[in-house]
Amino acid sequence: MAEALQQRLAAQLLQRIHDGTYPPGSTFPSYRAIAAEHAAGLGAAYRAVQVLRAAGHLEGQPRGRLTVRDAPGVRTLADPDAEWPHGRGETERSRPRADATLALRLRCEPRTQVACERVELLDPDDRPAMLVTSWWRGRRRPHESYRISVSMHRMTAGEAHLLGLATGTLALLVDRTRLDAAGAVTEVADLVLPADRWTVGG
Repeated sequence: MAEALQQRLAAQLLQRIHDGTYPPGSTFPSYRAIAAEHAAGLGAAYRAVQVLRAAGHLEGQPRGRLTVRDAPGVRTLADPDAEWPHGRGETERSRPRADATLALRLRCEPRTQVACERVELLDPDDRPAMLVTSWWRGRRRPHESYRISVSMHRMTAGEAHLLGLATGTLALLVDRTRLDAAGAVTEVADLVLPADRWTVGG
């Protein structure tokens, strides 16, 4: 409940940045002013502002006055299969059983146990840039080629939390399938990229 309030408040504040209520370079309201205006607690106001700060919309020290940053530049992901040249943040590994959709992507039977890795990739200044979740069967194998499809996607609560954004933020979802020399699937992945920061090239 508290996290939902925080994300909702963060989304409202982000909308005010986007609509020019708080233009780039302006001083952002204090936690107390935000709490009063939105009938929220100071804790919720603080956490909502930290979501915006982690996402790069605000700059300054947490206990000082924060200002609105210029909109982040839009970059192009030219090669969705290339090694990421910058840092990595939080990494989660698990061994789930494939549901029907994942089994179809991996060309295996539903309920097959697979390996899963979710990695937060960071910008050069260590801010979250994108989230990559990969699945494969058995040992991770090299691949010879890949194919992708791109669609629009609303971030889930878990994705938004890792990227420091509000739940429901619009993102690009890159569905990547890696293939061996014979054309067999070796690995599939979902790349989640904030839509206001990225385009995907081919």
